[in-house]
Amino acid sequence: MENNAVSSTPTFAPNFPPPVEIDDQTTADAAFRLARDGKALLWRGDFHNARQLLQAMARRVDRQRPAKLPQPTSIREAFNQHRAAQGQRAEILNQLRIPFEADYRIPLRRAPDVRQACSEAYGELSAPESSPSFVAPLRELQGVIGAHEWRKKGVPVAALNARIHPHYGVFAPVRGEYVGLVNDAPLPAAVNDLSLAFDIGTGTGVLAAVLVRRGIARVIATDQNPRALACATDNLTRLGLAEQVAVMPADLFPAGRAPLIVCNPPWVPAQPNSALDEAIFDPDSRMLRGFLADLAAHLTPGGEGWLVLSDIAEHLGLRTRDELLTMIASAGLIVAGRLDVRPTHRRVRDTSDPLHAARAAEVTSLWRLVAI
Repeated sequence: MENNAVSSTPTFAPNFPPPVEIDDQTTADAAFRLARDGKALLWRGDFHNARQLLQAMARRVDRQRPAKLPQPTSIREAFNQHRAAQGQRAEILNQLRIPFEADYRIPLRRAPDVRQACSEAYGELSAPESSPSFVAPLRELQGVIGAHEWRKKGVPVAALNARIHPHYGVFAPVRGEYVGLVNDAPLPAAVNDLSLAFDIGTGTGVLAAVLVRRGIARVIATDQNPRALACATDNLTRLGLAEQVAVMPADLFPAGRAPLIVCNPPWVPAQPNSALDEAIFDPDSRMLRGFLADLAAHLTPGGEGWLVLSDIAEHLGLRTRDELLTMIASAGLIVAGRLDVRPTHRRVRDTSDPLHAARAAEVTSLWRLVAI
């Protein structure tokens, strides 16, 4: 569940406390001590040396973490410790900052041209006239560059035999098992009478595209994140599906009813720490509860709601299966069927991961829900 999400806008120098200026002569030990003590570090040396310094600081953070943490007594406690350690790690490493000019140029030796990547992430820069330059964490910039590369190259999606191009701040469909479930589940018979589906929380638009490729004539895809709406529109245009999918802003459902409504909500009921976290962490299962509560009112007779959900929260001790089933029943829904798949990502096999036991037991399911 770790990610390197970054903030939505660059931070201008006046918002930071006065930084300590460092350069190629500064040792990793010295930089780490300053950052650990909450000092902002402004890099003035070679850009590539700054990258090496950040890696060295990260190694020092990782070496010190285990000694400070008590042995967890439950998987839930291990999860809470893991998230707290991630937050502390990010706080220390984000102290290493680099300068930018007002056009996103980096005034350092051997610095890359990141103008396009930053423009995609932050939009056109409009700095105050009194402060045309700004600083930002190097770790943040690495996330921006990584998002730019993903957007250029795209993520292969087997169900589409094509690539989906995630935008900055929109969760990428790298976990292909949930896409496969939507591609393989039997379509409800009601779709034969009205070939319409809703894709709730569309993100990159990948599930809307899968539904159209499966023969559904029209899909309404909703999201409340402007970045996601732009991303879904871009991907559906690339795939030649823009005329069949209406992408619109909404908090969950559009108006009307459909014989098929699909939702892949955040899987973990915990507080997000960043914008990208919101695709993974959902405080008190807000989106899940909202989808279930209003699903029956938006289904046509004989229609189905497809809830795509991992049980990782159950293995982390954050939600029980009984609680999920109670939510479903309380919403006037019954389970017509369920398709399960085990994930294949590399963390399933990483025994050094403190959450390995939960990840190894995880199952992702497509719950076929119908109104009573």
